Amino acid sequence: MLLFRHHTGLSERARGAVAALGNFDGVHLGHAAVIEATKTIASEYAGRTGVRPPSAVLTFEPHPRMVFQSDPPSFRLTPFRIKARQIQALGIDLLFVLRFDRDFSLITAEEFVADILVKGLGVAHVVAGYDFVFGHKRRGNAALLHDMSVRHGFGFTEVQPVASSHATIYSSTAIRELLIAGKPADAALLLGRPWEIEGRVQQGDKRGRTIGFPTANLRLGTYLQPALGVYAVRAGIDRGAATTWHDGVANLGRRPTFAGTEPRLEVHLFDFAGDLYGRHLRVQLVEFLRPERRFTGIDELKKQIALDADAARRLLRPDAAGALRATQ
Repeated sequence: MLLFRHHTGLSERARGAVAALGNFDGVHLGHAAVIEATKTIASEYAGRTGVRPPSAVLTFEPHPRMVFQSDPPSFRLTPFRIKARQIQALGIDLLFVLRFDRDFSLITAEEFVADILVKGLGVAHVVAGYDFVFGHKRRGNAALLHDMSVRHGFGFTEVQPVASSHATIYSSTAIRELLIAGKPADAALLLGRPWEIEGRVQQGDKRGRTIGFPTANLRLGTYLQPALGVYAVRAGIDRGAATTWHDGVANLGRRPTFAGTEPRLEVHLFDFAGDLYGRHLRVQLVEFLRPERRFTGIDELKKQIALDADAARRLLRPDAAGALRATQ
């Protein structure tokens, strides 16, 4: 997948794409349906003309909410690094990432289509979800894209809502609500994979190693804050060309026993010995075990951590019913 952070001066191989539009926060199964439609349409073009146009995604960074709200609560499901990786995994040829700022927000919907999609990208076809809005004051929508596709001579496909087997529409909002409610397994059914937090391992208080449960510590940053508590997790250590996965247990919280204030993810990897400081770690929240609570002392805390670790090991066994394994 080729990555572009601009829409002007593109080479011919980057123009004429079938392009999916959207923020794609989460890259959930609804987004996957939009991307799959994009790839299918590109193949159909090849069948008719003998030439397959590239499949593309056009998205925006930072998320518009971060531009319009001076201090927005953390809400991101997939910061850019993860979003790009998930889009690449879906088999897209080109990824266009346009910088969203105050000036960009003033571009009208009509200008966006004429200047960016037509003049800049030279799109052959545009694909968008039923709820995609764009342009100044969010006045652009699927109906306008359809009208302007006729005017400018490109194709347009609107993808209707896609629902799970339980009739829940795949949406970033629904996934956020499930994570906040402490239901990561249900969120995974909408995402198509366990939700994960990734980052570089930070120096912590080093208390874990003194009680037999050393932890790797990650800060949430701009990530959505899910329910605070203890989770069964899968942790992937980035080793360059590959990611090595380990079962584990993690506490996501403020550490009230030690008067902590900032939410932090503390991950204990089972049967692992090594130094993780400075390493890039991916942590998938598989199942919520219990809420965070304050303990009266170290001995009570050690006893509970041992119980939590046993519960996580049982849940993460390959034969455990409903256990979600890492796939990417």
